Amino acid sequence: MSKKDKNATAAAFDRRQLVGGGALAMLGAAGPARAQEAPRGKEAPKAKGKSSANAVRVGPAIADFVTGFDLKNAPQPVVDRARAVFIDTVGVMLAGSHEEAAHFIVAMVKSEGSSPQASIVQESLRASPQLAALANGVAAHAMDYDFTYMRAQAIAAVIPAILPVAETVKATSAEIVSAFIIGAEVAARIVRADQDGPMFDGWHSTGMVGVLGAAAACARLMQLPAAAIPHVMGIAASLASGFTANFATMTKPLHAGNAARNGVLAATLGKAGYTANPAAFEGRNGYFQTFARGIDVSYDGFKDFGSRYDLVSGRYRFKPYPCGGLTHTTIEAALELRERVGTRLDDIKSIHCGVSRAAGQRASTAYPSNTEQAKFSVGYLVPYALVHGAPRIAAFTAKALADDRLKAIQSKITAAVDPELGPGGDDSPARIRITMADGQVHEVRKDFSTGSVNLPMTQAQLEEKFYDCAAVVMDKARAAKILAILNELPSRASFDDFWPLFRKA
Repeated sequence: MSKKDKNATAAAFDRRQLVGGGALAMLGAAGPARAQEAPRGKEAPKAKGKSSANAVRVGPAIADFVTGFDLKNAPQPVVDRARAVFIDTVGVMLAGSHEEAAHFIVAMVKSEGSSPQASIVQESLRASPQLAALANGVAAHAMDYDFTYMRAQAIAAVIPAILPVAETVKATSAEIVSAFIIGAEVAARIVRADQDGPMFDGWHSTGMVGVLGAAAACARLMQLPAAAIPHVMGIAASLASGFTANFATMTKPLHAGNAARNGVLAATLGKAGYTANPAAFEGRNGYFQTFARGIDVSYDGFKDFGSRYDLVSGRYRFKPYPCGGLTHTTIEAALELRERVGTRLDDIKSIHCGVSRAAGQRASTAYPSNTEQAKFSVGYLVPYALVHGAPRIAAFTAKALADDRLKAIQSKITAAVDPELGPGGDDSPARIRITMADGQVHEVRKDFSTGSVNLPMTQAQLEEKFYDCAAVVMDKARAAKILAILNELPSRASFDDFWPLFRKA
């Protein structure tokens, strides 16, 4: 490289540092703040604590788990958690099918005119398993109301991919639950591989990890032999995609739909004999080297399949509000302050929100112009909580956004990353301070939100959420029939009566 080129590169790097560092101080700008990116090397990810001779071969390890898993040996809490996630996911899919993003996808699927093999949530239209998975996946993630696991909604694509494949192969309820547990546990190992790093900074785990969980689950349902599965996973690794710049747009749920479709595609091709690099994860220029550039990676998680279940021991949250999970502690702080402020909303002089670093990268204080932006705007969510209470489905409509009372409160809101709240994660601490016109100050800090490991939702709360979601598209009697079927997983003898209820009446 010439001296001129070196100087240009150094100057470009300096500008990146300045832009990244300044973004955190500009949380009140129209877009979400961006964290400073650390410089990265180009070397392959380093496997911690082991020599190359003892390195785990990821593809074969996954293959052994996919083919060897026996539901009868799974601990009961794992089975119970799988059932709860099915209830939650099917519920949000029902509600999400009513969203505009889902309608766009269904229109596209209809125009494709594919083989009518599999059901699409709340549509009379049937499609190929891949296109049904695409539509179901977008519906599942369209409201940002779906199950958070390990890091964000890493397995949002798994159940949407499982359902069309299960329908076409006539899988039993036990086989369906087995496939889900397999997909969730495979996805968890991908996340844990770089648990000390930022999980592919800028990449969206729903697309990056979800496709791998979906592919593993579909491989199990299709009863693929162990020799084919490293190829399935290698195909899926090349199809991983989605970055966080597209948050607060319709493309965010498309990440889930695309991952679901590609998981089905990878398993279908692998079953037919399509090949990929069996070392596509740990190999040179493979998944981890490409996406986790310069970050230490540990493959130890691929050794504990069957002895550890991240569905119960890992990070998770059932979401009580249909919006970005990193905002939920802020919402609940606002709900507590609502009780203190009462009807004196007009007397509020200022509201300051302190958020974690992770929330600062995603959330905005600007008033949203559409419902997708509203899901990530503390400038909307805090006023809504103060005026109306908990933001449920009705909070994310054009009518709700047009409330002038919310806009008036938003003009009094500031926000900044609070170093005391740490980096943030699936439980992202938040602090809100309200100053009244008479000088009185009210302040609340929330470290955990409802639905998290520390404040779990009860079965009754999960079912209440299910009925609330289902009410968007069906009457309670029909919803009760779906819930009864899901509550009998995995012991229900047949799953055949689910599909007519899942489709549009």
